[in-house]
Amino acid sequence: MNTEKKVAMVHFVGAGCGAPDLITVRGMYLLGRADIIIYAGSLVNPELLNYAKEPCRIYNSAKMTLEAVTDVFLEAREEGLDLVRLHTGDPSLYGAIREQMDILDEAGIAYDVTPGVTAAFGAAASLGIEYTLPEVSQTLILTRMEGKTSVPDREKIESLAAHGASMAVYLSAGMLDELADRLMAGGYKPDTPAALVYKASWEDEKSWICSLGKLAETGRRNGISKTALVLVGDAVAHRTYAWSKLYDPDFSTEYRRGSHMENGF
Repeated sequence: MNTEKKVAMVHFVGAGCGAPDLITVRGMYLLGRADIIIYAGSLVNPELLNYAKEPCRIYNSAKMTLEAVTDVFLEAREEGLDLVRLHTGDPSLYGAIREQMDILDEAGIAYDVTPGVTAAFGAAASLGIEYTLPEVSQTLILTRMEGKTSVPDREKIESLAAHGASMAVYLSAGMLDELADRLMAGGYKPDTPAALVYKASWEDEKSWICSLGKLAETGRRNGISKTALVLVGDAVAHRTYAWSKLYDPDFSTEYRRGSHMENGF
């Protein structure tokens, strides 16, 4: 009989933006073999817990402090158990994982990270949006308004808006009036296309396309004040754009000679 103790491991896993089948294959596999799961209950779709094995200890971090989460990490190490820390979206974006990693480093507990589908990409998929349309925008800015967490002065909404790029604004659905005003003060025009996407990819997802000038009104009319993403930029409406050169018959790639090459030019 093998009595060797397992080595404890913490896996930070991105749950994705909502739909349980949008978690990565690796994330689903890790959930299925975890001895302990700590999930962000206020944001993660609880249907993802159906991938957990029996028995599995499950904790809802919405009701826990960082110290309480740390205690579970230490518990897992003491018992040599695998633990999944299940975060909404992708852990690297507003995931508050760095402080947890520092605690694990100090405790000598190994960990790894599995990425997830963030809400900006779930929303784009639902709406059929390409953020990087040629001659419209080749940049996507992921940002948020300051709230309980401050934002560096160089990253204020007005400064980012000056670029006129595609923008996805997280954690700001409760401040739509201020957000719209500051986006327009930074350079977006009132008629700039915008979208408000509530719970992207969840079964109860709702979305609205409007102008930036009508964004706050759209939120009020539909009772949206949280769990929603704001998208801004001309790519949202994709009214005018240039076709990609990738499939242009005159464009040469490593795998295909353009027609101008075949004609001797």
